[in-house]
Amino acid sequence: MERQPVEFLGRRFDGLMAEARTSLASFLGAQTDEIVYFPNPTTAINMVARNLSLGPGDEILASDHEYGAMDRTWRFICKKTGAQYINQPVPLPIHGDDEFIAQFWAGVNERTRVIFLSHITSSTAIIFPITEIIRRAREAGILTIIDGAHAPGQIPVNLAEIGADIYTGACHKWLCAPKGSAFLYARKEVQEWLEPLVVSWGYESEKPGPSRFLDYHEWQGTRDISAFLSVPTAIRFQQEHQWELGQARCRKLARITRQRINEVLCSPPVCPEDMFGQMFTVRLPEGTNPEELKERLYNDYRIEVPITRLNEDIFMRVSIQAYNSEEDIEKLVNAIRVLFPR
Repeated sequence: MERQPVEFLGRRFDGLMAEARTSLASFLGAQTDEIVYFPNPTTAINMVARNLSLGPGDEILASDHEYGAMDRTWRFICKKTGAQYINQPVPLPIHGDDEFIAQFWAGVNERTRVIFLSHITSSTAIIFPITEIIRRAREAGILTIIDGAHAPGQIPVNLAEIGADIYTGACHKWLCAPKGSAFLYARKEVQEWLEPLVVSWGYESEKPGPSRFLDYHEWQGTRDISAFLSVPTAIRFQQEHQWELGQARCRKLARITRQRINEVLCSPPVCPEDMFGQMFTVRLPEGTNPEELKERLYNDYRIEVPITRLNEDIFMRVSIQAYNSEEDIEKLVNAIRVLFPR
């Protein structure tokens, strides 16, 4: 690209991006013209949120487990529009999908215009049963927007089967692509009103592509698209190295590790085993100083784990990827024993 930027961006851009879209769409069970690349899910959700026609009395319903940047985005939009952002309480522990669905759906009313929900939560690492929520929402005429930042590469994602109106995910997390690679999926029925944050040559394009949706969102001025173009290689790498076997090993290790840490802390599990993948959380004892714990784990043991909050509770989130070993787990469990003596 730097050797000959005019050739790269002027002549090869469309074909390269089409190849990258096709690979990702196939991996996600979507059509090629339903996917556009974004640098991260936060940017994608900001674009969607700013396109919604909201006003006083309208409500966006989310859980109280959502990612902090997304909560801030929706509060910002509501301040501008007069709508309300509702974080429906979903207390822990959760005992199964049916319990979550009942607790969350209790927040739906005649004012609900949008449901915004994580596929896998960042703060608590729980896989939400989004497909049933989406089905109910469609019957009720409610738009569904799913934050799937942690899903691609950690659990199977088939967007056609999930059925969300809008879904965003990161490729730079569990899919192992470079930073700056994420995507937005939009059903064709909602693409018409999704205008880009940055208007450029794709607007009233002199060389229209497969759809206005792609024209509007794909060309956002001169930028480095290398991260997007790397996604097919990341997908191919996982396919060629039987990544599903590594995922199964990681899930097994995650379940064993969660049980061991919960036993050390005398802490009950926050959800059943079928509601988390390669990432899990454990509730930490009351009075834990999260900043101090995070620094001690890193400085004394070189262990990097997020310490998160949900309401008044503090959690430690543990992620297990293919490169993690049983020795890594032993180190973590032993550190918890030392830092939380009985």
